[in-house]
Amino acid sequence: MNKPDIRRALPQRRYTFGEFTVVVLGDIETDDAVNYRYILAVVREGDAEPGIYLTCESVRGGQQQLRLVMRDGAEVIAADPQYADIEVFTAAGLDMLRQILNLGDEEAYRLM
Repeated sequence: MNKPDIRRALPQRRYTFGEFTVVVLGDIETDDAVNYRYILAVVREGDAEPGIYLTCESVRGGQQQLRLVMRDGAEVIAADPQYADIEVFTAAGLDMLRQILNLGDEEAYRLM
């Protein structure tokens, strides 16, 4: 998995979503060449490490791109400057997770 190499990050939001814990990280320092604005990390109950990451990466011209990182690879799945807003990024991320993880009617409950 091409997961982000996080040296330091501050949790901004935390949710339970079905059998998963979702943490949105900000103020990120990494050893990667990528400029991460936010990272949404998804941990299945009982696992020690996240199995899915959704990153918001700042690119040229103020654009923000969303990259989905899973065990079998990574792919840019969307781009929009509005993802620079943590609320927009988080809402989009939770909607994407609902589809990817087949969570149907599950609600995400904010813990932090």
